[in-house]
Amino acid sequence: MSAGMRRQKGMTLVIALIMLVVITLLAVSSLGTTNMNLKVVGNMQWRGEALQATQQAIETVISTPLFIANPANAVLTPCGTANTLCADLSGDGTPDYTTRFNPVPACVSAKAIKVNELNLANAEDLGCAAGQAQQFGVVGTGTGDSLCANTVWDITAETSATVSRTRVTVTQGVGVRINADDTATSCP
Repeated sequence: MSAGMRRQKGMTLVIALIMLVVITLLAVSSLGTTNMNLKVVGNMQWRGEALQATQQAIETVISTPLFIANPANAVLTPCGTANTLCADLSGDGTPDYTTRFNPVPACVSAKAIKVNELNLANAEDLGCAAGQAQQFGVVGTGTGDSLCANTVWDITAETSATVSRTRVTVTQGVGVRINADDTATSCP
């Protein structure tokens, strides 16, 4: 065998080692990218669950008139302190997310509904007109205030996860029709 052939056999080993190192680096880089993607997806899932728990808590509070009568204690069955709800999304019996209403739900504005703005074909509007003074024998033709008022409330909910460090804050406005007599106490 000539000397040139022996040198080429050694070069094949060097090229094979270089290729092995390149393939190893690609595999390690791919593994790091996969781990990063898993963390990103996990964080997105926790945030989505926290947002779902927050929206569920807000819906629970606004579905009861308790937040209008007593905004500092707006939750029927709090977990722990007042204005706190716990959510068990995994179904294992332990709360996964805790939602606090902080600050307490607050009335932003209240406006009395005029009698002539009522639609007497609507049962809710008809309840606001009941007992109003009649003008010309027809209920609802007057321009005075009805028995109801439209109010706008700001509700801020902060949710934190018990396992991850996920935190979500949602502020939502809600319009609620209340008795006009209650506007003085509920919406000062």
